[in-house]
Amino acid sequence: MELLDKLKWRYAAKAMNGENVAEDKIERILEAARLAPTSSGLQPFEIIVVKNQDIKEQIKPVAWNQTVITDCSHLLVFAAWDTYTADRINYMFDLTNEIRGFKNEGWENYRQMLLGSYPQKSEEENFNHAAKQAYIAFANAITAAAFEGVDTTPLEGFESDAVDEILGLREKGLRSAVLLPIGYRQEDKDWLVSLKKVRRPMNELVTVLE
Repeated sequence: MELLDKLKWRYAAKAMNGENVAEDKIERILEAARLAPTSSGLQPFEIIVVKNQDIKEQIKPVAWNQTVITDCSHLLVFAAWDTYTADRINYMFDLTNEIRGFKNEGWENYRQMLLGSYPQKSEEENFNHAAKQAYIAFANAITAAAFEGVDTTPLEGFESDAVDEILGLREKGLRSAVLLPIGYRQEDKDWLVSLKKVRRPMNELVTVLE
């Protein structure tokens, strides 16, 4: 029940007060994102943590001038791989073998299947697939933040090309997918804070087939 209570408490904060979030909380939020499941375990994204206020100021104009960009404590940029390459796929498979301490024939066959599939697809198709995986980690981060009593504001309203340029993402083979300001709500400036959470009722959202 504690987690559900936290999820009922959370909302997309429209104003933040600039207060710093303790680094141990940020570390746990990032760890929750790191532990998120991804397709084939490839984790095809990186998380850029922006603490620098000057960089936040540069991003704000290309994110619809939303004040949470500059008033948050930490701005998380979820940046997906621009495409799947053999090197990226092999790295994750080799890492798995190293950590587990053995090789598995089925796992190696699966590696070859991915190598024969993903790199041959278009970069845009691969980016879209990678971005979906980044969103899974993004959701984990939002949930973890709520559990920590920390506010977040999920943001898709930004010029991704401009953010990529500001952060130098393209040179790293990355493209920004979604932003997550993290901080604490400023209730006297947030029109959404006192409004009831609205979600479709369970019987409209969930269908059970028995």
